[in-house]
Amino acid sequence: MTTIEYSGRDNLDVMTDARNYNRYLTELILNWFSKKDGPLVDFGAGGGTFATQVAQAGFDVSCIETDPVLSDLLRQKGLRVAGALDAVPDASLAGIYSLNVLEHIEDDDGILALWHRKLASGGKLLVYVPAFKVLFSSMDRKVGHHRRYRMAGLRGQMERAGFDLNVVRYADSVGFLAALIYRLADGGQGDINPRMLRLYDRWIFPVSRLLDRVCWPWFGKNVYACAVKR
Repeated sequence: MTTIEYSGRDNLDVMTDARNYNRYLTELILNWFSKKDGPLVDFGAGGGTFATQVAQAGFDVSCIETDPVLSDLLRQKGLRVAGALDAVPDASLAGIYSLNVLEHIEDDDGILALWHRKLASGGKLLVYVPAFKVLFSSMDRKVGHHRRYRMAGLRGQMERAGFDLNVVRYADSVGFLAALIYRLADGGQGDINPRMLRLYDRWIFPVSRLLDRVCWPWFGKNVYACAVKR
């Protein structure tokens, strides 16, 4: 098993309190995949925030997680865990989802190729990543981000890897402005303020989701893509 400790566990713990945000990401997963398709993989499952919900919804889900502390937490929650996809037969998976993970991987093209190889023909992929280099801050550095993405760039990478794109769009339009303010006032610590997170999640994020209906082609704090193996 590959063992890589994650440098942002404290921020990950804080994010478990982002109820509306986590509900939104869970809905993205449940709306894109179907239980009848077959087994799913949560690639970079963290502490199981999403894999737990997906499993409770009746999906057959396995987790890929390299951090030993988070891997133990996933097992305590009754989830199947491995450190890599190496043992998974090629062309065997119905779906893979990866939320805020691809930006941590230096060779992201290599991972997209790996996902393509492990998915069955017609298998589905959901990728959700941070957007716009201008928003790169000490928070990105703290948790080990290599990059942020643009919609066109992510589309191009996934198409070159052999995926047909069903949806590519920006998300959390107000979050773009909040992240820009954070970047401009960056104190260099990279921490998430729990009180501000709760305030944003409870009151501002729902408004941001409404504005996304108009703003998604142009900007957002994140970008996501739903794709199918060609």
